[in-house]
Amino acid sequence: MIFSTDEILETIDMVLYENLDIRTVTMGINLTSCIREDPDEMAQAVYGKIVSTASNLCAEAESVSAKYYLPIVNKRIAVTPIGLLLDLNPESGPTIAEAMDRAANKLNVDFIGGYSALVQKGFTIGNKALIDSIPEALTSTEKVCSSVNVATTKSGINMDGVLKMGTIIKEASDRDPSTCTRLVTFANAPPDNPFMAGAFHGPGEPESVINVGISGPGVIRAVVERMNEADLGSLAEVIKRSAFKITRVGELIGREMAHRLNVEFGIVDLSLAPTPTRGDSVANILESMGLEMCGAYGTTAALAMLTDAVKKGGIMASSRVGGLSGAFIPISEDVGMVDAIKAGAIGLEKLEAMTAVCSVGLDMVCIPADTPAETIAGIIADECAIGVVNNKTTGVRIIPIGHEGDWVDFGGLLGAAPVLPIKSFSSAKFVRRGGNIPAPLSSLTN
Repeated sequence: MIFSTDEILETIDMVLYENLDIRTVTMGINLTSCIREDPDEMAQAVYGKIVSTASNLCAEAESVSAKYYLPIVNKRIAVTPIGLLLDLNPESGPTIAEAMDRAANKLNVDFIGGYSALVQKGFTIGNKALIDSIPEALTSTEKVCSSVNVATTKSGINMDGVLKMGTIIKEASDRDPSTCTRLVTFANAPPDNPFMAGAFHGPGEPESVINVGISGPGVIRAVVERMNEADLGSLAEVIKRSAFKITRVGELIGREMAHRLNVEFGIVDLSLAPTPTRGDSVANILESMGLEMCGAYGTTAALAMLTDAVKKGGIMASSRVGGLSGAFIPISEDVGMVDAIKAGAIGLEKLEAMTAVCSVGLDMVCIPADTPAETIAGIIADECAIGVVNNKTTGVRIIPIGHEGDWVDFGGLLGAAPVLPIKSFSSAKFVRRGGNIPAPLSSLTN
């Protein structure tokens, strides 16, 4: 990969002045060889496989970061969905979660994902046991992240799974609300996502792989601000070009990491991932386009244009684009989104509309602790419907905590946010019907 002098200088400016970083280098590891009849033996095999495979991950990431003077913020691991390992020993989930956590601490990685289940068409013994164990597994660990896929465009929506996740989220929050920051419910979950809490090493992936998640909201915001008088077509073009440059950097880091660790290079995830740092906000990009405040009429259109331009630029820069790839709008992790909520410009309904055109869904949203499980299930079902009908990934990472208007500070990259109001009208009878919402007509693509 050859870079011109101008590209190198531009990248240096992006790092120094516009908060460009590699948000995560995530190693995916296949654990199917660790299946054992004895639960303790399986947990030990899981621990050993993770530690041996990722032993040099952090050291090499620090070395690559120093070589290119480019911050690599997080080093993470994603493993085979643990629900696939539990059919022989359904009760061993928490034991494996603790082994995953010990391995993550031993390796000094930030998070380990894959305490996951894929139940879009129904429950196996292992997947059902894993979902039941999520509250215990998350409260007994520090770095383990969990995800459950309850819907796909091809399969429709498993409403029994949706209601189950509403109950699990409530149970987890009753134990410790902060554990819900490590739990996400998906439709169309990608098997190669490097971002937490939804990362897992999906079926069809290689034995081990490096996936990279880039950042760059500050870079895009700076470009948009410099194009203050441009029409929207011209603005989309400069966003596309900037995304091209950011993606080139991500692929460079990913390929070097894969080479050093002697594993395959997987994908670059193009998602614009904000942080609580002012200026590093997706909401602020939209405001730089001319919106008085994120949430004003036109916000969804601006977000759609941004997401599309980022994807177009990224796929020109790399043939290995994957994961989520678009624009994240997590509430607590984006200071501009928090400002918009404080100003009354955004509520849950506007957020839901925005998720139809961005990367994921309702992310890091705080709701009152007394919200019923059925209402949470209804929120999940709405997001799944958006994902299934539009053939895109959607997710819900929602935290029942406190009371409406309370301020919740999670610390670090997780940021802080107010508790949003929730409508009191019940969806209990609907979500308790159970069964499956059939796949849409758009699923018949053969």
